[in-house]
Amino acid sequence: MYKIMFVCHGNICRSPMAEFVLKDIVKRQGREKEFFIASSATSAEEIGNPVHRGTREKLAQVGISCEGKRSIKLRADDYGNYDMFIGMDSYNIVNMLRIFGGDEQKKIHTMLEFAGSKRDVADPWYTGDFDKTYEDIKVGCDALIKFLN
Repeated sequence: MYKIMFVCHGNICRSPMAEFVLKDIVKRQGREKEFFIASSATSAEEIGNPVHRGTREKLAQVGISCEGKRSIKLRADDYGNYDMFIGMDSYNIVNMLRIFGGDEQKKIHTMLEFAGSKRDVADPWYTGDFDKTYEDIKVGCDALIKFLN
């Protein structure tokens, strides 16, 4: 079983979008039992809050529900419980390294590295462009699935 944790700053926009996009992909492939997929935040400011309205609306447009998801914080002990941690941008990577005290097992990755890009995922918190964020995440999730096959 692949255990994957998507990570962004607040766990209300990008990382939950990635969580539910990947869950949808593996469901459509009939592979749900092969994956445990979650998302979390590197900060505490949004903990307990629901997914951002813009993310919920974009996911609903493509037929994906994120109902019931609430922001949670990444913890140091998560490192031993997951195979991969996928950050949405370079700041997330720096914060994950701080939280985990390093990455001895090379579990930390960026979302778009699987698609051959070093670019960060567009952050809709600042841009308001949830379509662009979805495009980045869909490209990243499709490439991740190909990588894991």
